[in-house]
Amino acid sequence: MNYAYPIVAVIVAYLAGSLSFAVIVSRLMGLHDPRSYGSKNPGATNVLRSGNKAAAVVTLLLDALKGWLPVVLVKWYGADYGLGDGTVAAVGLAAFLGHLYPVFFGFKGGKGVATAAGVLIGISWILGAATLATWLIVAFFSRFSSLASLAAAAFAPLYYLFGDRAAWYVDKGILIALFVISALLFYRHRENINKLIKGTESRLGAPRTAAK
Repeated sequence: MNYAYPIVAVIVAYLAGSLSFAVIVSRLMGLHDPRSYGSKNPGATNVLRSGNKAAAVVTLLLDALKGWLPVVLVKWYGADYGLGDGTVAAVGLAAFLGHLYPVFFGFKGGKGVATAAGVLIGISWILGAATLATWLIVAFFSRFSSLASLAAAAFAPLYYLFGDRAAWYVDKGILIALFVISALLFYRHRENINKLIKGTESRLGAPRTAAK
């Protein structure tokens, strides 16, 4: 195997992940920089605080796309270049790290929920669907987006480990990448965890002050 191929794939995946679409979409749509209001987090949830739902939806989809695309490209075409599941794991993690620490935006990125979801769907649509279902169930009953994200992050590696072997099989590299992504999601949500403990976390559907 030419070891240049996986290295190039990982670099390209990281650069794709470094595209902070919350900032890009906001600029293109004439909105304020999401890093200047609300939670100051460049993600779809904070873009929603601008009052522009379309911008938030576009941001969400593009953030998920940049996690999904590198994974599926390696799965679809990687065999021709000697790239296997180890590279799938590496590019998924690289795209996620790019979102968290984007080279184009001073290494200050978002929390990575949408990008992580894209990576999971790329690995297995059933894995992605199971994780999304977890998010929806927890969000529906708790009304906390952050709690739903944390629950989904906790269960995703377990779904992969104990899931239907007919749908996917356990690859150690992918499993390690999922656990790393899960741990980083918890780390990036540490402020939300403190708010949940204190009872000050905002609920889904609660009135928000639009960005000025």
